[in-house]
Amino acid sequence: MPADLPLEEPERRVTVAAAGEPADPHVWERGFLSWDCYFAVVWVATVLFALAAESPGPHVRAVAAALFGLLVPWYVRVGRPLLVADRPADRAADRAVIGYVAGLVVLFLPPAVLVGETRLATFALVPQCFMLLRMPGALTAVAVINIAPVAGWALVWRPDAHDLYYNSVFAVVTLAFSMVLGSWIIRIIEQSAERAALLAELRASREEVARLSAERGALAERERFSREIHDTLAQGFTSLLMLVQAVESQVDRDPGQAHRHLELMARTARENLAEARALVAGGAPADLAGGSLPDAVRRLAARHAEQTGAAARVAVTGTVRGLPAALEVVALRTCQEALANARRHAGPGAPVDLRLYYEEGALVLAVRDEGRGFEPGGAAAGYGLPGLRARAAELGGAAEVESVPGQGTTVRVTLPVERAGDPRPARPGARTGGGL
Repeated sequence: MPADLPLEEPERRVTVAAAGEPADPHVWERGFLSWDCYFAVVWVATVLFALAAESPGPHVRAVAAALFGLLVPWYVRVGRPLLVADRPADRAADRAVIGYVAGLVVLFLPPAVLVGETRLATFALVPQCFMLLRMPGALTAVAVINIAPVAGWALVWRPDAHDLYYNSVFAVVTLAFSMVLGSWIIRIIEQSAERAALLAELRASREEVARLSAERGALAERERFSREIHDTLAQGFTSLLMLVQAVESQVDRDPGQAHRHLELMARTARENLAEARALVAGGAPADLAGGSLPDAVRRLAARHAEQTGAAARVAVTGTVRGLPAALEVVALRTCQEALANARRHAGPGAPVDLRLYYEEGALVLAVRDEGRGFEPGGAAAGYGLPGLRARAAELGGAAEVESVPGQGTTVRVTLPVERAGDPRPARPGARTGGGL
């Protein structure tokens, strides 16, 4: 008799679910009630066909129906738990499955030999073989279920050549159909399981990429925030400390100068507070608010001159124009860092030159002090210059530091305008040239 469509082995079942989501089983795993109903319908139909057969006699048909009924408790008590369970791939599980299929064949053969119509039950038995056994075992069991009943029927009832030929051909055809169709569907299910596994790996990879991206984003934000604090608040606090030391040395011998330094301290503290508020709000630096980049650089130079007493000259070359906010922030922070290094390392009274070059496709900033200088390979590692280079690299630019002992230090940053984003509108009153 022809076999029904088989399902995959439980060992090959794959349930894919993203982390933190409930498992979403495949269609064939979402419930077994439909299979229970199908097996019950096939069993009832087989019994009715067997009892209504023309031959052999009614007593034989009744015995065959009674023997066939033993398959029901065997399925309910042994087979169904194996079919619905996710079994581990071990020898004990394999023995249990083989034992159930062997019992299925043993209980099926006697009624199938006595009454040929009982072979209708192969519609229910063949799918179970494919659902429980691996491919070689399933094919073997299907061959036995299709061929053995016909061979036993022929030995017991000695049919004529016509009936034997008809039943033999039908058994071979149904066997071939069962094997080909069952193998094809098993391969489809295995392919589906492999694709489900690949989807699970892809989903896990996407989650890992998202996690790493979030971590990288958080790390980049921490680094950016650290640079902002270093270039603004930390520099302001350093200036305050220097002014405190100056006041301590002047409070007795030069009260007027000490008073001026106190005023400068108050202004520096207010500027630091404005920078802190801008930093928290995520807006533009306070020095850039309401003015152009050259104006902000001049204010930095004037502040440096007040705090150190050294000359700080500003020169602007080219036409001042509105530039992307990110680019102007990097240029301003570069000025702050270069001036802070000059205050700390150039020596007292060392003059500083700040130059802005508005070129066709780039903004170039050069800050040179005429101080002590240092050996480029022997300078102590710090946070400022690496942060300066990192800022420039984020916009596709480059930062260079040149220094010669006794001849000063030059910090030069080149920032390409086209990679920094949309330009800000030019502010009214922006002007070229000038200095301090």
